[in-house]
Amino acid sequence: MRVGFYQYKPVFGKVSKNLKKVVSVLSNIEADLIVLPELAFTGYYFRDRKEVLQHAEDPTKSSSIDSLIALCREKKFYLVSGFTEKRKDKCFNSSVLIGPEGLIHLYRKLHLFNTEKNCFDEGDTPLQVNTVMDCKIGMMICFDWVFAEVSRNLALQGADIICHPSNLVLSYCQQTMLTRSLENRVFSITANRTGLEKRPHGELKFTGKSQIVAPNGDLLYRAASQRENIYIMDIDPSNAR
Repeated sequence: MRVGFYQYKPVFGKVSKNLKKVVSVLSNIEADLIVLPELAFTGYYFRDRKEVLQHAEDPTKSSSIDSLIALCREKKFYLVSGFTEKRKDKCFNSSVLIGPEGLIHLYRKLHLFNTEKNCFDEGDTPLQVNTVMDCKIGMMICFDWVFAEVSRNLALQGADIICHPSNLVLSYCQQTMLTRSLENRVFSITANRTGLEKRPHGELKFTGKSQIVAPNGDLLYRAASQRENIYIMDIDPSNAR
């Protein structure tokens, strides 16, 4: 199975521009499964809930989701992406699993980090594993990595690969995910973003270093900290069983 990630720097609030960039890059890629960062099209450092709702989309009627489905159909691959979700008066930091058949599953982040609590509603979807190309895929988002129970829950459901869209600002996660893969005997794909996001209320620098880890804890590939990178490699999901 050919899997990988796309590490890049979204421009805050420019959903159409970010989406166009991702579609353009991925249109030239041959793969089975690609993971994108957390909040992949809106940027991350929101001021408050009101600002989130201005940029978020309902995935059931989203032009962004429609474009990603069309891309998956054209390229015959699957995509896990962070997504800024709006549902009525609520907003969630979500992750979507999309394939040629459409939107397969949506997960809402359970563990909100720092000021995310002022911007997003708490996740209310259970952790779930979905089968793609005879491979079992689980999703978690960024700060979920801190809580060992998240990856353990997905592993106990039979996950072969844990897809991990992220906007990491701390320095510990990438190394910790080697342990998460080892203790659960799963592949993990962490797709992080790069760059500095300056907002009126402050700034955040993201750590990059997206990576793919094997079930024995071996680091198969890690990107540079501040460089755009798309990386695809072959893995054998049966090694996670």
